[in-house]
Amino acid sequence: MPERLAPEREFTMRFSSTPRGARLARRLVSHRLNDWGHPYTTPANEMLTLITAELSANAVRHGHVPGRDFHLQLTLTEGTFRIEVTDTRAEKQPPSTPPTPDSLSESGRGLHLVAALADDWGVTPRPTAPGKTIWAVLRVPTGGHPHTHPEAPRPADSASACGHNAESFTTTSSGQGDGLGLQPGDASYGGRRR
Repeated sequence: MPERLAPEREFTMRFSSTPRGARLARRLVSHRLNDWGHPYTTPANEMLTLITAELSANAVRHGHVPGRDFHLQLTLTEGTFRIEVTDTRAEKQPPSTPPTPDSLSESGRGLHLVAALADDWGVTPRPTAPGKTIWAVLRVPTGGHPHTHPEAPRPADSASACGHNAESFTTTSSGQGDGLGLQPGDASYGGRRR
């Protein structure tokens, strides 16, 4: 197995396994990418934010175990972003190839979006506890624009990243602010950018 390089940048956090937790994960990844030099309107920020939204929503919808949080890790190593979302439900594994969604259905397209946007993605079991990690990789060459794909890639097996948390926080569903100057009552809290 090739030696894994230490990440240049790393963001990791636990989120409550709720729709609010998924929205907060998406928002904080977008803010972190902006802080790392990938402004909100760049393709890299928009694509990674969308991937985060889909993986976090799936962790809440399909990986929820009462009383358990989901974990998100975003790393940047040599122009490659890796986003990992870990939940504690082992028996609900996504298919290696997402099924074709019903054209009338309002859901079921999340992994299709992830496969279309990411350079690679996959699922790895948690080695030390029940659950799984769904990960996606996006390569951003110098200039900040990710590669484009003529068709969605197939997932590949890979070991989950094991590293030290450079920035580690825990969030819950409490009524406290998110540290970004936003409060739960604000119209933009957890909502779309305007």
